Formats: sequence, structure tokens, C-alpha cells
Amino acid sequence: MTKYALFRADGDLLVPQDIARSLWKADQMHGVATSGALGREAENAVRAAGREDLSPARFTVDLFRAPSMDPCRLRSTVVREGTRLMLVDTTLEQGGQTVARASALFLRPSESPDGKVWSPAEVPVPPPLDIAPVGDEPRVPIFYSEESGWSQNFAEHQNGSRKATWQTALAIVAGEKPSPFAGLAGAADSTSMVVSWGDQGVQYINTDITLAISRPPVSQEVGLSAVSFVAHDGVATGTAIVFDREGPLGTSTVTSVANARRTVDFTEHDFAAETTSGA
Repeated sequence: MTKYALFRADGDLLVPQDIARSLWKADQMHGVATSGALGREAENAVRAAGREDLSPARFTVDLFRAPSMDPCRLRSTVVREGTRLMLVDTTLEQGGQTVARASALFLRPSESPDGKVWSPAEVPVPPPLDIAPVGDEPRVPIFYSEESGWSQNFAEHQNGSRKATWQTALAIVAGEKPSPFAGLAGAADSTSMVVSWGDQGVQYINTDITLAISRPPVSQEVGLSAVSFVAHDGVATGTAIVFDREGPLGTSTVTSVANARRTVDFTEHDFAAETTSGA
């Protein structure tokens, strides 16, 4: 649906749509759009090389300059291609200036060895089906906090307890169905919403994202569940488990800096009501 696409294509450019607007600042594009566009570009480069045998394994985004709501130009470079891998660098430019970059590693799947390796006994699961029925239609993200359970009422989750989210990835470009990887590349920016969101709102802004996965999601539905958060002197890092309806598939880690002057206070936003009213 065009209404829920982050960009529209205009020749070689991607033009941000209103849904790509950040809550940090009115003329700023958020990280979901930035990361999603870079992930789409990396995947397109692999397809253009005819490497349908490769699967995304690691995706790192550097968010070193706040992107505006101006048109974006995406570029990609194949750094290394081998029998079992391809490493792709992508950039997002606005007005001839690079505002974000990404490095994506694609690997060729094979057969896993038989040896036993430790893995956590506790694994995250999606919300109950009566709260999150199966489907790829865009919807307001569903959040979980230990104090409030699962709901789309963001204000209920503005607390200091552990969080998780379940969401359907937005279309990157109007008229295109995003691949599960491209959708996840954008959703990975929401790692901050499960690791950095506390009782005063989101007070840290992402400077990078690193997504490491053993396989792509099976659909546009993905979840993130917090496993760590550490902060000292205004610098923080947090990691979430990435999962879908078939189980865990990797991790997403963000590094962030304090941005308390522009705290995003979710008690001031009711996204479910905005969607219902057609906003």
C-alpha cells in the first residue's frame, strides 16, 4: 500500500514519504527508512550480480549524519565476491553528500555440522494470535513490557521494564513488496525501542545498527526482544534477539548517544488512534 510506503521512486531517486518522518525532528528522516533503503540497495546489488545462491548474514549501518526529508540517491559497490560470499557497501546521499552508509555480507547457505553448541533455553515468541493474527498487512507495532503485557498502546510501555516488539515491516518503496530481509533491515532500527526506551521515553539516538542473522525472516512479520543494555557517560549499547514465527534467527545491536534534550515521549503519541482515523 502506497500510504504505508517509506519512499516513492522518482527516476533514480527515492523520495521520503510522510511516514518516514522522524519523531526526533520534523524535517528529519528516521532510521527505519534510512536502514531499509540501504538494505534494499545492498540486496539489489547481489541480485544484479546474479547471486541468487547467497543469503544475507550481516548488515551494519552507520548513521553519522541526520538525514533530511529530501530525495535520496542510493549507490552500491561490490567490495569482494567469492564462491561463498559477497561483501557490498552501500551509501545514501542527499544533495550530493553522503549521510549514511552500510556494509552487507551475504553468504552461501550449506549444511550445518552435527556438533552440539550451547544456545539459550529461553526463546522469544510472538504475541498470541488474537492480538497479532498472521498477515503481512501494515499495522501499528505491538509492544510487550513486563509491567503491561502485549498491546499497541505505547504509553502503557513507557516504563523501566524489559521490552519486546512484534511488527510488520513497512514497504520500502511504493508499489514494491519488500523482501523479508529489506523489511528486517528497516525494522532493525527499532532495536532502540526495546533496549533504550525507559520510563522517561527514548533518550538515546542511534548512531549505528548491526544486524547478524543466520537466515532471513519467513515473512514481513518480525520481532525484537531485549537481551542487554549498558550505558556510561551518555554512550549506550543494547542488543535484541531477532525472531519470527519459526523462532530466533539472529541479533540486532545498536550503539547510541544521549539525546535527552529531544526525548521522544510516547505518552504524547497514540499511533493506534492515528491509524484508525486514517491519519
